[in-house]
Amino acid sequence: MEVESLAREMETAVRVVHLASSLCVKVQEKLRLPSSTNGNGGGHVKSKEDDSPVTVADWGVQAIVSWVLAEVFGTQNLSIVAEEDTDSLSKSESLGLLHSVSNAVNEALSEAHKYCLPKPDKPLGSHDILKAIGRCNSTGGPKGRHWVLDPVDGTLGFVRGDQYAVALALIEDGKVLLGVLGCPNYPVKKEGLRNGCNQSGAGSVSKGCVMYAKRGSGQAWMQPLIPGGYPESTTLLKASTVDDPVLATVCEPVERANSNHLFTAGLANSMGVRKQPMRVYSMVKYAAIACGDAEVFMKFAQSSYKEKIWDHAAGVVIVEEAGGVVSDAGGRKLDFSKGVYLEGLDRGIIACSSTVLHDKIIGAVYASWESSSL
Repeated sequence: MEVESLAREMETAVRVVHLASSLCVKVQEKLRLPSSTNGNGGGHVKSKEDDSPVTVADWGVQAIVSWVLAEVFGTQNLSIVAEEDTDSLSKSESLGLLHSVSNAVNEALSEAHKYCLPKPDKPLGSHDILKAIGRCNSTGGPKGRHWVLDPVDGTLGFVRGDQYAVALALIEDGKVLLGVLGCPNYPVKKEGLRNGCNQSGAGSVSKGCVMYAKRGSGQAWMQPLIPGGYPESTTLLKASTVDDPVLATVCEPVERANSNHLFTAGLANSMGVRKQPMRVYSMVKYAAIACGDAEVFMKFAQSSYKEKIWDHAAGVVIVEEAGGVVSDAGGRKLDFSKGVYLEGLDRGIIACSSTVLHDKIIGAVYASWESSSL
C-alpha cells in the first residue's frame, strides 16, 4: 500500500486520539479529587483477573475509538484488536461503573465536531457503549487490515497521576502502517522528561501531545494537546544523534514484574552508561526516544511473560520514522503478524535512537546473556 493512500486513515487516527486523550485528562482529574482517595478512584477503577487496574478511561477510550472508526470506515470489514472486553462491565454489579463510562463517552463525543469527527445524533445508550467496546474483539493475524488499540497504556501510571498513553496503530498483512500516541502528561518543554520522567508534568511550560507517523514517510510529528480543540501547529520529531553509551539516557519500565531491572542495569554498566535509568510507565518510553529525550529503551521480561502487539505497534513505527531502530534482543524486527502476541521474540525488546547505538547494545546483550538468570 502506498503511504499517500493512508491520508484518510492517518487523519482520522490522529483526530480520534486527540479526542480520546481529552477524555483521559478529564477522568484523571476526577481520580485526583479527595473523594477518589478510597483506593478505587471513587468507583472509577476496577481490578482485572490479573490484578491490573482498568478504569473508566480504558473503556471510554475504547468505546470512542471503536465508534468513530465504525462511523468513518463502516463496520463490514472493520477489524479492531484492543485490550479491554465487556465481561466485567456487563455484570449487574457494574451498573454504576457503566453509567460513569457512558457519561464520559457522551461528554467527549459531544465535542467530536471540534475535531472534525462524526458526532452521534443523540447520546449513546449503555447498549451502544457495550457494542462499541465489544466490537474490538479481533485477534489480528498475518492477513488483512487491523486497527490495534491500547486505550490507556500504563493504567497504573494513569491512576497514580503519572505518565500513560493512548495508542492506536494500523496493521496490514502483518506490517504496521501508521501509529499514533496520545501522551497527555508528557512534558513538552525541551528536555522535560529528562528533568522529571516520573512526574505528570506539573510546573512545566506545557504538557500533553500527540505523536504520529506513517510507515515509509521518514517523518514523525508531534502536535500539542489543546483542551476542547484540534491544534494548528505541528512539530517534526527527530531522534537523538547521541551514539556513545556514556552519554545515553536509558528508559525502562517502572514495574519490576514486566522487566528485569538487574539485567538491564548490568548491561548498561557493561557498556559504560553513567546516567541513572529513567523508569517510565507505558509507551511514553517510545515517545521519549522519538523526540530526543532519551536514546535507549530496553525491556527484558521473564520468559513466561508474553508481549502484546498493542503495547508496541504505535510506538515502534513512530520511533523508526523519527530515525530510530527497534528490534528484539537478537536484532530482528518485531513480528506483528502472529495475532495478539509478539510471538518468537528473542529475549527482549531494544529501541534506540540510532543504528550505531543499537548495534553496540545488541553486542553487549550477547556478551552478557550467558551470565544472567533470565
